[in-house]
Amino acid sequence: MTESRPPFPPFDLDSAITKVQAAEDAWNTRDPRRVSLAYTPDSVWRNRDQFITGREQIVTFLTSKWERELNYVLRKSLWAFLENRIAVRFQYEWHDSAGQWYRSHGNELWEFDQNGLMHRREASINDITISDADRRWHGPRPDNERGSGHDIPLQ
Repeated sequence: MTESRPPFPPFDLDSAITKVQAAEDAWNTRDPRRVSLAYTPDSVWRNRDQFITGREQIVTFLTSKWERELNYVLRKSLWAFLENRIAVRFQYEWHDSAGQWYRSHGNELWEFDQNGLMHRREASINDITISDADRRWHGPRPDNERGSGHDIPLQ
């Protein structure tokens, strides 16, 4: 049986937004195994300065990430799309074991196979320290903030 993850390329505006929201929802579960299933078995990543290949390395990477980045909450926003590629802006908030909060800003470039699985992901990310009072998000995106018109702020 062939794995698939709709919507499938080529993307239009609605299917690209759907794909971005599905990724946000999955990452907000903080379940490395579940997240890894959206990628091809031989998916390649560049995440900051790390290079990762395949689902097992994705699971290992995400497990370690969410052990360090506590109470992680993510927002993604569609930037652009073309055929089987999507560009995304994102921000996520988290704190370290000492209780210091961070907001991580970044961009991702995604490339999908014909079955809707991501086979390439490139992420550039910068972190800034924030106070607890500066947090924007305290959990997954509510239903009334989904779809077009709910972009994330630049700063």
